[in-house]
Amino acid sequence: METKHAISALGALAQEHRLAAFRLLVRAGNDGIAAGELARQISIPHNTMSSHLTTLSQAGLITSTREGRSIIYRIVPDAMRDLLSFLADDCCYGRPELCGIVRATDKDCC
Repeated sequence: METKHAISALGALAQEHRLAAFRLLVRAGNDGIAAGELARQISIPHNTMSSHLTTLSQAGLITSTREGRSIIYRIVPDAMRDLLSFLADDCCYGRPELCGIVRATDKDCC
């Protein structure tokens, strides 16, 4: 991941409601969550949630699909993995395994 993309992703997550929405979407997995349900769970107005979801989407962290009258949001697993790997790359002098961090490229997971 390029530094520019990491800064964009970290900036998008650096807000209480966006981080809460992202964490809910992580837990939802591939099922995703409708925008209205995210707003309800976080207890913020729908239009505010919409602007937060736009920011996360522009950072490449989430995607959306229309399903009937709802827009369902899902995380982009590769973007999350890339960000976590970017943050862990320099851990313990470039050997993240010494810090107990296993990169996604090092195992068959997530």
